Amino acid sequence: MKDQFVVPARLKTTSFVLLGIGLLTLLIGIFALNGEHGPTRFWAGLLQNSTFFLMVALASTFFICVTTLAHGGWQMAFRRVPEAISMTVPVLSVIVLVVLGFLIFGNKGHIYHWLHPEGDRILEFKSPFLNAGFVSTMTVITLALWSVLTIKLRRMSLAEDTMLLDQEGRKALIWKGTVWCGLFAVVYALSMGSTTPWIWLMSIDAHWFSTMYSWYTFASTWVSGLSLIALFVVYLKSKGYLEMVNEEHLHDLGKFMFAFSVFWTYLWFSQYMLIWYANMPEETVYFQPRVWGEFRPVFFLNLVINFVAPLLILMKRSSKRNYTLVAFMGGLIIFGHWLDFFQMVMPATVKHLHFPWFELGIGLGFVGLIIYLTAQQLAKAPLTPKNHPYLKESIVHHT
Repeated sequence: MKDQFVVPARLKTTSFVLLGIGLLTLLIGIFALNGEHGPTRFWAGLLQNSTFFLMVALASTFFICVTTLAHGGWQMAFRRVPEAISMTVPVLSVIVLVVLGFLIFGNKGHIYHWLHPEGDRILEFKSPFLNAGFVSTMTVITLALWSVLTIKLRRMSLAEDTMLLDQEGRKALIWKGTVWCGLFAVVYALSMGSTTPWIWLMSIDAHWFSTMYSWYTFASTWVSGLSLIALFVVYLKSKGYLEMVNEEHLHDLGKFMFAFSVFWTYLWFSQYMLIWYANMPEETVYFQPRVWGEFRPVFFLNLVINFVAPLLILMKRSSKRNYTLVAFMGGLIIFGHWLDFFQMVMPATVKHLHFPWFELGIGLGFVGLIIYLTAQQLAKAPLTPKNHPYLKESIVHHT
């Protein structure tokens, strides 16, 4: 069985080219984005891309944990794929930490207006938690926990390859994985499902708030993370790897992509509908530039890509079992939710709609980084966790 991944030269070249585009865009942006709104756009683009791709990569760790806690076995045939993707989290965490460090301590108040609350009654009221000390401390703790727990889960998985387990040993292995995944789930719920999107993204519009914002952000990055896993699974299958993976596994990934696209739309509609119905000025201020302003085309294009396309294309059973269609939809969904983050960040910072050459270039750089780091991790260990007790369930999996 072809179980040891060797990074193809073409894949490595592709990742280097994308990384080069990202670095070149960064250098051009340093010199080209000046004037009244240039620096704001520069930092807003970095914030949008760094937080989005970190949260997408983190979805792979969450995927490992929820399937472990559910005692699922169907994913074991390709579990090393989300493991490899998840190992980009420590690197991306460092990038996010650097970007936020510059924004918070580099006098970049044009992104986070709460850094200078003087004379603003609302910002002064929120200053006990929207302040440089609290936000930076929470950020460091959150990124450290995400990175440490992700590395721990990866090391536990790799250690299984050298174990010869009896019945009791297998029970102990399952219990240990359940405990650590449960711990990550708690951390994830208290950060990604609650505070982290508030302080990193929602606080850009510091006068506005939504109790659904973190769930909305989670849904966006979760379905993007599932799509990223599907893309790597399809790629590895096309190269002759993951022989145990078949249309049944792809079908389940496709069902997740379809279901959570609908879930994201439910949150999108619920957040908008409640604010529209109440018609309270302190709440509608968020949607004014997005629905009735310059960003109106982006706002509704976001809905078409992230809801209408998955609904129409992935509804059929045959579509979710088609490698080409799943790969196409995976790329489209990731781009669609990248666009979602664009319309979450830009109206409150740059104010005016613009062609996103800088944001796209930086985004391609992050794509190249994720491809390179994931490929390196895939090559470090066998693609099948041969000694895991649930592997047989994945081999005979049938939807």
